[in-house]
Amino acid sequence: MLASERHQLILALVREHGAVRLAELVERLGVTAVTVRRDVTELADRGLLTRVHGGVTLSRPRGGPPEPGRAASVFGAAAPGALVGMVAPSVEYYWPPVIQGAQSTVAAAGGRLVLRASSYDAAEDRRQVTTLLERGVQTLLVAPATSGRGALDLLRWLGSLNVPVVLVERLPPPELPTLALDAATTAHALGAGLAVRHLVSLGHRAVGLVTSRSSPTSRALRTGWREAIASLGLDTGVAPDLDVPVYGSPGWAGEYDALLDRCRHAGVGALLVHSDREAIGLIQRARDGGLAVPGELAVVSYDDEVAAASDPPLTAVCPQKHRLGAVAAELALARLAETTERPVHRVQLWPTLVVRESCGGAAGSWPA
Repeated sequence: MLASERHQLILALVREHGAVRLAELVERLGVTAVTVRRDVTELADRGLLTRVHGGVTLSRPRGGPPEPGRAASVFGAAAPGALVGMVAPSVEYYWPPVIQGAQSTVAAAGGRLVLRASSYDAAEDRRQVTTLLERGVQTLLVAPATSGRGALDLLRWLGSLNVPVVLVERLPPPELPTLALDAATTAHALGAGLAVRHLVSLGHRAVGLVTSRSSPTSRALRTGWREAIASLGLDTGVAPDLDVPVYGSPGWAGEYDALLDRCRHAGVGALLVHSDREAIGLIQRARDGGLAVPGELAVVSYDDEVAAASDPPLTAVCPQKHRLGAVAAELALARLAETTERPVHRVQLWPTLVVRESCGGAAGSWPA
């Protein structure tokens, strides 16, 4: 039996039983324990299953609840009584838990967070930061525009300020490789890979990507999606890679229907969709068109804001937003407290995969 055949059989057994002992695999495959361990290690390295003591499983660990306000610890000593400014691109969707994480951490350290909302615009970002500086903030958390007109000048200006600045969910672009600003970010590309690997572990061989045209996260998700399908040997020419309008915006229903038709004709039965609202809209259009989810179409959402309330509940990749805000605040407080030379810190948090009901469909089960 070829290695590829053994791998497919191992995955099929784990899909069927949820968990399989290594001794059972040795007996079923008729090979040595060394061969089974090598096969299992390769599949685990590719993210298609999880090794446990004495066996393998498809289960993935879930993210725990957000930790309540923690003062700066592993990142350095806290700065008590600090006035911390924060500029977020929105106070809706995605950003509230980030803001709450930062606020609780600053409050736990005896400080105060002052928030200003911007609008994904470099000029507006600069205006809001200037207002906070006039307010007397001692350090800043900023999620600035990193592309478009004025973005590079904004980042250069942030790097020149005489107060510490921590970037939140942003990194300097390649044009500014040595901009010495701390940053706390989410590994969005890795999160996309988690979703692809989960769908492949369920038997899917074509996994499409659907992203919202309005999201700055789309680029990282596309990078992670492409890397995952390439590393797993999937056919890149079959699965769609499309930006769609925001759910509910003019023309959204027609474009979602066209996407579903394209998947139907290509035999694509699995999609990673950013974000929850677009995934929910896509499921609605699929069901209105007579497609069963998860029976005929498997869907994984990225964000996990309202995924659990979907019908069916959406399997989702969940960025640790509350913890991200807390880590950003810890970095800012530590930078403010330390008087000695401190290296630039770039902290990246991994998202988690929360498995629900929306991806239980069998691969390739589109109606003929």
